[in-house]
Amino acid sequence: MFAVAAPGLEELLKEEIAALGIRSAKAVSGGVTFGGSHDLLFRTNLWSRIASRVVVRVDEFHANSFHELERRANRVQWMRYLQPAQPFAFRVTCRKSRLYHSDAVAQRLAQAVVKQGGGALLAAESESEPDSNTADPAPTAQLFVVRLVDDVCTISADSSGALLHRRGYRQAVAKAPLRETLAAAMLAGSGWDRQSPLVDPMCGSGTIAIEGAMMARHMAPGLGRKFAFERWPAHDADRWQEAVDEARGASLERAPSPILASDRDAGAVEACRANAERAGVAADVSVELRTLTGVEYPANPGWVVTNPPYGLRLGEAGALRNLYAQLGKTVRTRVPGYHLALLSADKMLEAQLRRNLREVFRTTNGGIPVRLLASE
Repeated sequence: MFAVAAPGLEELLKEEIAALGIRSAKAVSGGVTFGGSHDLLFRTNLWSRIASRVVVRVDEFHANSFHELERRANRVQWMRYLQPAQPFAFRVTCRKSRLYHSDAVAQRLAQAVVKQGGGALLAAESESEPDSNTADPAPTAQLFVVRLVDDVCTISADSSGALLHRRGYRQAVAKAPLRETLAAAMLAGSGWDRQSPLVDPMCGSGTIAIEGAMMARHMAPGLGRKFAFERWPAHDADRWQEAVDEARGASLERAPSPILASDRDAGAVEACRANAERAGVAADVSVELRTLTGVEYPANPGWVVTNPPYGLRLGEAGALRNLYAQLGKTVRTRVPGYHLALLSADKMLEAQLRRNLREVFRTTNGGIPVRLLASE
């Protein structure tokens, strides 16, 4: 199996998967490889907060001509992952191979799928960044991810369906919404212990605080949604229901410590409240309309984890220097026992914090290169 991660989040995802009891987890470029049973496939989809999707290796073979590709494709057991006449989609990338046209590769593979009893090819697209905003195929279509590198064709079946960041609660959004998987990675990278107070003083639509509440209550992020593997012919529905019931039973009734989300924008505050309600954590997240300096912090020690503006528009630099300086001063003077973690895209703004911070990871947010900085 292969759990896909946004670039830069591979090591954090490896730690998360290892914590699920998967000892074979190995971080590689783009995600984490691991082996195991259907139970581990269920567990990873249910519990991973950082993965974008989980795929299962279907086959791997050498192919440097279309004749060879067609011959080997006919041997692939496609119908282990498809219902009869079920539509399907391909996401293909070709690198350093004699077969370099992704659409042509997809067409040859599709012929083999249809011959074995599959439905129609809905989409054939070049692979984009694993955690990009590229739309998923239709909900009923089975996605196959195909990579042709150095004339070796690797075929994987997507077990997740819709990308895993789609927990279902983030329907109300503020400006520059933060993806759920990135928010979870920020919390994991910050070192937050899930027991101490958590504060996001620039909460936007509340993703960091909501993900934090779900983590603190041990709520599986995959509950309440459907997965592609549920349509696979050999799917064990009883075993899957056991995994779901076990996950529901593991949830705590309340978060053990206060979780505060605030913003100076009234629209963001309303969006945060609505999202927290949908996520089932409204009682765990205190949402307030406050300026950065007006936040009332719970007693030390705690964590401030936030995603401040990046200052990429003309004329924003001066105001943002003051904002970052206020953030740094607040944490230094009012809650000196607090840890600080934030996403940053500008080293000059970081300097205004006047705080020694280490770089945890580099990734992108909305196409903007960012890095997570956190207290030692």
